[in-house]
Amino acid sequence: MRKGILSMTAAAAALALGLTACGGESGQTTSTSSASASASQPAQKAGKIGVILPDSKSSARWETADRKFLQEAFTAAGVEYDIQNAQNDKNAFQTIADQMITNGATVLMIVNLDSGSGKAVIDKAKSQGVAVIDYDRLTLGGGAAYYVSFDNTKVGTLQGEGLSKCLTDKKADKPIVAYLNGSPTDNNATLFKAGYDGVLKPKFDAGEYVKGPDQDVPEWDNTQAGTIFEQMLTSEPKIAGVLAANDGLGNAAITVLKKNKLNGKVPVTGQDATVQGLQNILAGDQCMTVYKAVKKEAEAGAKLAVALAKGEKPAASGTVKDTTTNQDVPAELLEPQAIFFDNVKDVVADGYVTKEELCTGDFAEKCTEAGIQ
Repeated sequence: MRKGILSMTAAAAALALGLTACGGESGQTTSTSSASASASQPAQKAGKIGVILPDSKSSARWETADRKFLQEAFTAAGVEYDIQNAQNDKNAFQTIADQMITNGATVLMIVNLDSGSGKAVIDKAKSQGVAVIDYDRLTLGGGAAYYVSFDNTKVGTLQGEGLSKCLTDKKADKPIVAYLNGSPTDNNATLFKAGYDGVLKPKFDAGEYVKGPDQDVPEWDNTQAGTIFEQMLTSEPKIAGVLAANDGLGNAAITVLKKNKLNGKVPVTGQDATVQGLQNILAGDQCMTVYKAVKKEAEAGAKLAVALAKGEKPAASGTVKDTTTNQDVPAELLEPQAIFFDNVKDVVADGYVTKEELCTGDFAEKCTEAGIQ
């Protein structure tokens, strides 16, 4: 895997954009949402903004969080927009982009499926005078005008530190640690792994931990992740910790562990703070997840997109290095947060998930124990 490392030239906490606060199930339907600029706001004239989400399979967040928060931000700004989902189809991704440009989009915000197809969209958009923002995933070699995401190496660092904490809490002795990495075509997965390797490799080298199976999961596919982890556990039954790159992969591992009556005994990590991931934490089957305040990310992306649609050239608070071109890309990177049982309530308090959807059935009692109001 590529070892692209993000580098910032300014602290992400000092967002120049002045923002305020606030990865599931598969799906095959492409859906569209749009809102027209309000006639009562003539001062906010702007071009149309097109957003292409990647799928509804790699993480539930794309449809349950990103779409909602982007819609809210664009509606509040009074701009016309179109949000569609490529459902992990590269041809559909290109077709959607072409249609958006044909229909008058002057700005595209994309979550690439891989850097190759992402670059093709960016190149075509730029040739027609359409600005492109890389949202959440950097398109290596793409040359997007801006990049909006989280500090993804830090995400991986939090995962590695979280797994280490949980193994220490269980008084694990030279535990065998397995890796379920994200998709090899997703630059974020490379960055996540760089982060958790930075924490765990020194422990492997020192003999504190034992390096177990290490495998990428194509396209973040949770079904494949379950098969892969079942094979891992068969070949190495004494796996004592699982670094799963997101909640979907983590749940796939937990499902296999349950079949072997090992759930709760083997710490499993995650990412995205999905309802499923948080419920797994409340149940004691998942060690931790990483919360990324998607509302802040969506607001940051929307603010850049609106400014570009108005013909402005907004400033970014930092840069990231495109390791393919060695060029700096103006960027807004936000801080992720580690979530364990005792601070699941923070995700609810932030409005990312509701108590009603999280604290269902048997989880109601667990929510009370976790201090969720």
